[in-house]
Amino acid sequence: MIDELELAFDDEPVERWRHRRGRKRGQKKQRGGAGKSVIALLVVVVMLGGLGAGVWYGYDRVQGFFTTADYEGAGQGEATIQVKQGDTATDIANTLVTADVVKSAKAFTEAARENSRSQNIQPGTYKLRLQMSGAEALTMLLDLKNKVVNGVLVREGLSAKATFKVLSDATKIPVKDFEAAAKDPIELGIPDWWFTRSDGKKVTPSIEGFLFPDTYEIDPKWTAKDIVRTMVDRFLTVTGELKFDEKAQTLNLTPYDVLIVASLSQAEAGIQEDLGKVARVAYNRLYGEFPCNCLEMDVTVNYWRELRGLPIKASKDMTVSELDDPKNPYNRKLKGLIPTPINNPGKHALEGAMAPPQGNWLFFVAIDKAGRSAFTDDVNQHERNKQTARENGVL
Repeated sequence: MIDELELAFDDEPVERWRHRRGRKRGQKKQRGGAGKSVIALLVVVVMLGGLGAGVWYGYDRVQGFFTTADYEGAGQGEATIQVKQGDTATDIANTLVTADVVKSAKAFTEAARENSRSQNIQPGTYKLRLQMSGAEALTMLLDLKNKVVNGVLVREGLSAKATFKVLSDATKIPVKDFEAAAKDPIELGIPDWWFTRSDGKKVTPSIEGFLFPDTYEIDPKWTAKDIVRTMVDRFLTVTGELKFDEKAQTLNLTPYDVLIVASLSQAEAGIQEDLGKVARVAYNRLYGEFPCNCLEMDVTVNYWRELRGLPIKASKDMTVSELDDPKNPYNRKLKGLIPTPINNPGKHALEGAMAPPQGNWLFFVAIDKAGRSAFTDDVNQHERNKQTARENGVL
């Protein structure tokens, strides 16, 4: 290439070659050198043009490789995106790309890498704009004014029926939609092994007990099934972290047995510290020296009333026929465990039921307005505890 270029710009290439070696005396100078120079020049121009185009194309490709595709400015319009619990910066970036909020995932992850506050992005639903720069999108996610606040508190101890009413009031989704969504618990992701009992009685899968109480950020676009599934997922996550099934085995019970007991203690205990003790009473009555091996807890009777749309009653207001109705499958005199949980217990109730404190207690009663209970295995002491409760105006 170098030799060709040198020759192309020589005025007299043949003569110069000959001059170096000496021209024969008397020989005439040959013609045609200028024409060849023009042709050579045209060839070089074409070559240089092609070379230039190749260089420019290569530069453009390399520049694209080392720069980040990104929109400019604060964007326009509106886009709603959801940041899920546990999402990484890359997860969020991919969500933003899908919604056309940012041009590339890299635009957002680079902005997040340069801003330590990016770790403070909270799960939830956000209103952003379309076609924003990665940095602008990050700024909006860090500003809680852009978070769609639709937090719904589902407290511990609510039945599924009461839970659906709370959710319906908050979302305006009809209760019947929640009931339909919860009809098949296994389809919602609850493993079928949950619905087994140590006494061998058949279990009809029910959502009761599996709607984990918590505060939920509900996306406005969610359906009833989305919400129910989210609550079930939370239950499975919490019980998995607690190793609930393994702890149940140490009690020679199934996880479902222990879940039922957790719901009983959630309904009966007035304070958190008593949750495990109430669970121990339930185990002692069912599997210990209690004469009927029954629960004898009035809360089971009230659950049956709630299912039938009847008002809840205090124990002192219930008749003997109501308390001991033989047609009631949640009869307090029923031998063994009741058919299902009676509510949706929280984490502390689950912990108390799977690892209850040691004690021979068979009786308990709330003795003050703070909700504290007195526990005993002696029926006479239990009567004295009930008298204390009366004196304190709680019985």
